Amino acid sequence: QIQLVESGGGLVQAGGSLRLSCTASGNIGSVNTMGWYRQARGEQRGLVAAITTGGVRNYADSVSGRFTISRDNDKRTVYLQMNSLKPEDTAVYYCNLRRLGFPYDNWGQGTQVTVSS
Repeated sequence: QIQLVESGGGLVQAGGSLRLSCTASGNIGSVNTMGWYRQARGEQRGLVAAITTGGVRNYADSVSGRFTISRDNDKRTVYLQMNSLKPEDTAVYYCNLRRLGFPYDNWGQGTQVTVSS
């Protein structure tokens, strides 16, 4: 059974930084993509950033240049370093795992990020 456990959310002032972590357990497979999605109140969940097992990264335009995604395959952990945070970055951030050959994704429970102006 896959479990994704997130940590690192919180309250920060605009311009500040936070780092999110997500550690996976269970059979995550040797080829996968781990990423972060976010959902603000009243909006749909959308991709923030993702990284493949091989290190290929993908970012939403709104965070490119401010956020950095990385992963430690040995620790089964993905990180999201968020710098120059803006109030519009306020959302619940969800960790995502997409395994090669599986028809569904796995999700974490979500962690709140709040950026005050």
